[in-house]
Amino acid sequence: MLSREENAYLTRTGPDTPMGAFMRRFWMPFMLSQEIAEPDGPPVRVRLLGEDLLAFRDSEGRAALVDRYCPHRRVSLFFGRNEECGIRCVYHGWKFDADGNCVDMPSEPADSNFKDKVKLKSYPVREKAGILWAYMGPAETMGDLPDLEWMAVPDDHRYVSRWYQHSNFAQAVEGEIDSAHVSFLHRKVENDAANKAALTGAYFSGDTAPKWKVVESDFGMTLGARRRVENGGYYWRMNQWFYPFYTMIAPVPSEATTTRMWVPVDDEHVNIICVSYRTDKPVSDDERHRWQNGLNSHAAVIPGTHTPAANESNNYNIDRILQKNETYTGIVGIRAQDAAMTESPGPIVDRSLEHLGTSDTAIIKMRRLLIDGARALERGEEPAAAEDGSLYRVRSYSVVIDTEEDFDERLDIVEAMQVAAAGVQAAE
Repeated sequence: MLSREENAYLTRTGPDTPMGAFMRRFWMPFMLSQEIAEPDGPPVRVRLLGEDLLAFRDSEGRAALVDRYCPHRRVSLFFGRNEECGIRCVYHGWKFDADGNCVDMPSEPADSNFKDKVKLKSYPVREKAGILWAYMGPAETMGDLPDLEWMAVPDDHRYVSRWYQHSNFAQAVEGEIDSAHVSFLHRKVENDAANKAALTGAYFSGDTAPKWKVVESDFGMTLGARRRVENGGYYWRMNQWFYPFYTMIAPVPSEATTTRMWVPVDDEHVNIICVSYRTDKPVSDDERHRWQNGLNSHAAVIPGTHTPAANESNNYNIDRILQKNETYTGIVGIRAQDAAMTESPGPIVDRSLEHLGTSDTAIIKMRRLLIDGARALERGEEPAAAEDGSLYRVRSYSVVIDTEEDFDERLDIVEAMQVAAAGVQAAE
């Protein structure tokens, strides 16, 4: 467990907090490129790390992220005009470009230089793999985008979606890296043969107390969970947690690989950007259909919103008859099942009340790495992963082996998790 003081240190990510400062050393994915696809199109409200911002695409196609409020009288620029390479406040006509420079101030005399003294807060934006990224930290410490494998595959090999969750980022990530819950939360009821019909389903239902091996690295950590196989041997499942909030889950063989980004909106909400991708072939229509309908890696959302269709307001559409006869939860969809658990303690879990066991090894380590990273930054030590995007060239993996060796002792497994240099180049 954490003390209440440590819990606040971990979960508070606003501009004047140690964890907020740590987060701001990394590029922040904040929305999909398609959400502001049109030059001079409508601006979109963004809330990121507790800050109210505005995204727009200017006349030349450049994506921008700026303070939502005009520095004149602090009215919302959401109502502004996106025109001729700038956003113009409709209150008094002040206009700002993508860098936050005031390029026109028609309410002041023509000979006034006041506009040269006014600046709208703006953040550098890069665009890669259908996602927009912002850097919110000091200019002198700006590093690389993470060089993740999916950023280099063709567009048709990748499916991207986004939705919100009503919880702090940390508990959302904890739900993702908790491999032990898979044996329970996502299973069928005991009398349903479907549990053992799936290749990995048999492993999860057969051994509900996996052995953990957590290997720390500059990018974060690899989380190995070992389960006994009924006919001998061991099933190893290696997932990753990357600084500061990325997770990569080992896929079922032949299925797509998925990465999720758990980006803090503020202390009580998280913006989830999910990427499923293949390196071998394009994503199929059947895969897209399943993901769009929330049947696997992605959440189904209410049309026109980023709110999951199954959410806390409707009890995640729980069906008690289904729960009694078919599934462990009575909730349809892995994403909805996970959200029900990670939202149910409230927006910020009181971790001082927990009783953690061996199955929580990865969660304990993640919390400690984040807290230690933020404390190191307070001492002037910059996070290596924020500077070097090549550290993210790792993939998740699962395999059955017939020896007692840990996964990191097997050269074949270690090599299978390495990704060759993808040459990721971000559009400036």
